[in-house]
Amino acid sequence: MTQRRVNKLKVAVIALLLAFVALLLYQFGLFVMVLWLSLRNPSSSSFMNAAQAELRQQDPNAMVAQQWVPYDKISNNLKRAVVASEDANFMNHGGIEWDAIRKAWEYNRKQASKGKSKRRGGSTISQQLAKNMFLSGSRTYWRKGQELILTYMIELVMSKERILELYLNVAQWGTSVFGAEAAARYYFKTGAGTLNAAQAAKLAAMLPNPVYYDAHRNTSYLRSRASTIQHRMRLVEVP
Repeated sequence: MTQRRVNKLKVAVIALLLAFVALLLYQFGLFVMVLWLSLRNPSSSSFMNAAQAELRQQDPNAMVAQQWVPYDKISNNLKRAVVASEDANFMNHGGIEWDAIRKAWEYNRKQASKGKSKRRGGSTISQQLAKNMFLSGSRTYWRKGQELILTYMIELVMSKERILELYLNVAQWGTSVFGAEAAARYYFKTGAGTLNAAQAAKLAAMLPNPVYYDAHRNTSYLRSRASTIQHRMRLVEVP
């Protein structure tokens, strides 16, 4: 091997090492942020910032609506409805349901082969919290991999109660509506603590596509899905 090739190899190795160190530092920074979230309430999230930036393209003064409300001030109806709808095994898994991810991937692959756009998600509430707080809505492999890493971080340092509290306060429920309190006031003119079972079930049914259901609030599918969730609410366990 010539000296020139040796030098190129050295440069490549050094570049790889530097990239690896940078990646470790990035993950460590995220872990610090997760630790901070386990103790402090966030004032915004990645999804909130993205939504607000999009709204401000039309109105420079546009603001998203979100108001923090502690866990014990959120209706148990909403807690049960969201868990029943989004993650029925929330209390028992370690953050990721690999079997659900596999089934969702197989379903989506079949849908794509048929030329259909409808997709199914296999994400737990912990994964959705990781995505909403730190990431984007893109469907790249990098984003999904980072979501999994963040999910394990979240499950490592947070209780299930804290995870659900954070999720209910940052989840998107409309074009500019985030969190249980803003959603309860926007759709039902009440607070998050006084939502009844039917109202909670409808909000939970809206979570997979909140922007669409903000504009289409009374579709037959939404009514049917809300009814199903309401019947399942008593069967799930919440923190």
